[in-house]
Amino acid sequence: MRTFWGLMRAYWFSDRWKEAWTLTIVIAALTTLLSKAGVWLALMIGELTYSINYYHDAANTAPLRTLLTDAGLVVVLFVLKDAGLVGARSLVSKTLHRKWRGWLNSQFNQALLDGNHSHFHAQHGSAGSGAPAPDNIDQRIQESIKGMTGGAIGLAMGVLGVATSLYFIGENLIETSVEVAGLEFLGSYGSAVLALLAIATYVPFNTWIAVRLGRVLERLNVRLQQAEGSYRGELTTFLRRSFHVAASSAEDVQKTVNNRLYGDIDRTWARLNIVNVSYDAFEAVHNFMGFRIVAYAPGLVSFIHNKLDLKGYVTGAEMINQLIGQCSWLIRVMPDIATLRANSQRVTELANAIENVQQPQEFYSQTGRSDFHYASQNPVFGLTIQKLELAHQGEDATPFLSAANLRFRRGEWTFLKGESGCGKTSLIKAINGLWPYGRGTIVFPDGVKSFYAAQEVKLQQVSLKQLVCLPGSEQDYGDAQVASALHKAGLGDFIEHMADESREGKIWDQMLSGGQKQKLVVARIVLQQPGLLFLDEATGALDPDGKIAFHQAIKDNCPDVTVISIMHEAIAPRSATGEEFYHSVVAIADGVATKKPLAPNLPRELTTILTQPRPVEDKWLRFSRRLKQK
Repeated sequence: MRTFWGLMRAYWFSDRWKEAWTLTIVIAALTTLLSKAGVWLALMIGELTYSINYYHDAANTAPLRTLLTDAGLVVVLFVLKDAGLVGARSLVSKTLHRKWRGWLNSQFNQALLDGNHSHFHAQHGSAGSGAPAPDNIDQRIQESIKGMTGGAIGLAMGVLGVATSLYFIGENLIETSVEVAGLEFLGSYGSAVLALLAIATYVPFNTWIAVRLGRVLERLNVRLQQAEGSYRGELTTFLRRSFHVAASSAEDVQKTVNNRLYGDIDRTWARLNIVNVSYDAFEAVHNFMGFRIVAYAPGLVSFIHNKLDLKGYVTGAEMINQLIGQCSWLIRVMPDIATLRANSQRVTELANAIENVQQPQEFYSQTGRSDFHYASQNPVFGLTIQKLELAHQGEDATPFLSAANLRFRRGEWTFLKGESGCGKTSLIKAINGLWPYGRGTIVFPDGVKSFYAAQEVKLQQVSLKQLVCLPGSEQDYGDAQVASALHKAGLGDFIEHMADESREGKIWDQMLSGGQKQKLVVARIVLQQPGLLFLDEATGALDPDGKIAFHQAIKDNCPDVTVISIMHEAIAPRSATGEEFYHSVVAIADGVATKKPLAPNLPRELTTILTQPRPVEDKWLRFSRRLKQK
């Protein structure tokens, strides 16, 4: 689905091909009937004109009955055509639109949310790689796919309508054709040739003008979609960080950003409106000339020379009207085609972005060095990191973090410390395959489940049980297991609400405090029972007692788990009894990560004092006096 035609045909050759082809065949049949009904309607309008013209003819014995009958048949045919057949085709085409869009939406969701983390990598393209990151992915999946599928169906129905109309109307024009004065060499085909020649001259010329205007519409539509997406994305981001804007009184700055982004929308919209108005004026002139001049001109010569009666003349003109209308579908839908092309371009760009990141290291290698190797070993040996260097984009980028040899044995707890921005989180990301640039070898314990507790916990609009079961499914665990995990994490009060997606009218992301969200992480860890656990400032919203409880719950319920943790604290927390949770520390200084065991000779009193949250001057004095006494 990386090209326009690939997107167009993918659904019809998917596992849902029966559904796709059945709906398509029904639409084709209804379109054919519509074209035939157009011929019937034109013939009946001719009959009605004849009834009106010869109403007072002496040979017409029942003029009123004939007139009313013909008028009634015109109304019936019109209702059958424009209400019945058009309505039925519209319903089936909308159903096809819904089904096709749903299938495409599921394909992109599966592609973005695969085990390769394509949704993450696709947002890290760059212009230098020739594959820039697609902007506003949400808009592309939601609006662009919807617009593209609807536009394509309308386009296909237009093409089929032209083909069937050419067949049925052309057949009738040839059957009723008469000789034209001055074109006697054409014989009885004169009026048909003249009609088709008029259509073949008038419609392509106007279509050429429509295409030229359509290109301008396409460019402006793409630009407007980009501007709308940027503005919506900024509004969404602003609402998520509303507290931070309020706390820093940054409303004026945010207002300036919003006004600038909307100004781009307004300018593009103004230009688009001018082109749209111009196009509407062109289409109005085209319709008038086509339906009132071109349609009636070919048969006029034959009518004047009495080769054609009024009924035949009006019928032929109505036939030409029908054919001009069908052949002019491209002019009518050119704005929609411009939108279709704009939407398809954005969808194919997204498809290409997803495809480009299927091999992340090859993708990142286009804009920098990306040479990570991931392997596995006997779980007895734990996790090993060798010759690791992390850098930013660029072939000549200097590594900002290096680690020659780090080993984490099974059951070992290690915390990372270093100044803010030194690369602690980058190191954990690299271990988990989420850092783009650098090199090194990471050897995981074979068959051991890993769990990454990120710094920010984003909760989805799902039930509490589903949240606890992440990244697994709620079907993987019983209610008793989940309830037990919640209880052990200190969230026992919420057990009776496990099946609820909200509480007190609020989703769980709004309902739970920062500390409770991090306790939810504990519940997930206890339930999942990982063998390798990464904590990225997972206790930042907890008080000292909460941090102890967080670690103790993991210690008590996850035996032999290997823990690698990032914390703000200079000294890792200890249990309530004074025992160490952590066995070692990885210190990052001057761009180098080194691992060493915690100092065994550090007096317990000093460690306890340094981990207290309250002022410790008095305790420090007491500790000093004890040292002197010793």
